[in-house]
Amino acid sequence: MTVAGRLAGKVAVITGGSGGIGLATGRLFAAEGATVVLVDLDAAQLRAAVDGIGSAAVGSQVADVSDEAQMRAALHDTVARHGRLDVLFCNAGTEGRVAPLSEMPVEDFDRVMAVNVRGVFLGLKHALPILQRQGGGSILITSSVAGFKGGAHLAPYAASKHAVVGLMRSAVLEAGSSGVRINTIHPSPIETRMMRAIEHGRAPGAEAAAKQMITTRIPSGRYGTPEEVAATALFLASDDSRYCTGGRYSVDGGMTAG
Repeated sequence: MTVAGRLAGKVAVITGGSGGIGLATGRLFAAEGATVVLVDLDAAQLRAAVDGIGSAAVGSQVADVSDEAQMRAALHDTVARHGRLDVLFCNAGTEGRVAPLSEMPVEDFDRVMAVNVRGVFLGLKHALPILQRQGGGSILITSSVAGFKGGAHLAPYAASKHAVVGLMRSAVLEAGSSGVRINTIHPSPIETRMMRAIEHGRAPGAEAAAKQMITTRIPSGRYGTPEEVAATALFLASDDSRYCTGGRYSVDGGMTAG
């Protein structure tokens, strides 16, 4: 059962805000008292996400997280409108093409790195000074089980999800005793559009079989839900995790246990 008001008075920015995990997290954060700004690239999807949550506490801003000017503006505009920033959830990500490494176009590699790594780098670069001036806050980064191990036919994605762990750990050392906490979240396959694309990439026309094959690797025997990831994000965003920084939090049904 949720404890009401765990984010009361806090302002949170969530990138990838119109997707499965971002949308579920925005809904939960708003229910827990936060003012939420969803950030994403597609204006129509953002409008649908805000309308779907149906809360006056939730707004949106169109931005490309891989563009420095746009990412900086999303954060600084939030502070200008709401007076502060307490939580940044760097959640925007792309799976990229599903293909053998030797056949992966360099353009696909570059695009995955731009969104998944540069997007996180820019979020950290521009949020850290804001949070440090305020005397604290929380930055969350969506990594993946692919941030712990390799992924056949998903080399750029796996590389990007390892890379954000390095960014997180470096930022923790720089944040020091400023009160800013930074952690990564590592979901297993989650019931989202991204997994539908990966299933299709692995077995076009036999997506159900691909899902079953992937599921056999998860001890819990199923994909996770966006709401289960959002619950971990809530803990890390709230004061309940005030001594948690530099951590890698698995939400994976035991997938990385073996």
